[in-house]
Amino acid sequence: MTEVPTALSIGQLAERTGLSVHALRFYEHEGLFVNPVRRGPGGRRVYDQDDVDWLTVCVILRASGMPLPVLRRYTDLVRAGAGNERERLTLLREHHGQVAEQIDRLTQSLDLVRFKIGVYEDLLDQEAGVPAG
Repeated sequence: MTEVPTALSIGQLAERTGLSVHALRFYEHEGLFVNPVRRGPGGRRVYDQDDVDWLTVCVILRASGMPLPVLRRYTDLVRAGAGNERERLTLLREHHGQVAEQIDRLTQSLDLVRFKIGVYEDLLDQEAGVPAG
């Protein structure tokens, strides 16, 4: 396992999360960090493993289609700490339903693409004189 330094620069955080430096600054501006971004000597941003872990969750939620306002609300709830678990659960259940619907639509699309591939493969096989089977 790779040892993660206790203090990461914004460039190092970008490498570990797959987000650009610009995106990290945007996330900070939008309030999407659970913990306040610390500043080191000279005013440079300093991050730690907790930031990497949290942003990994954010990246996955965004990739699943979670809108920024919903992600911001979820971040606010996590930042507030214990006592709002029911609201977090409701938010995640709603998103789960949306992701499941998205998967259903993608599955239908994939089925159509597979069908069309089969149609064209059959046509090309017929043109080449390859027996069906």
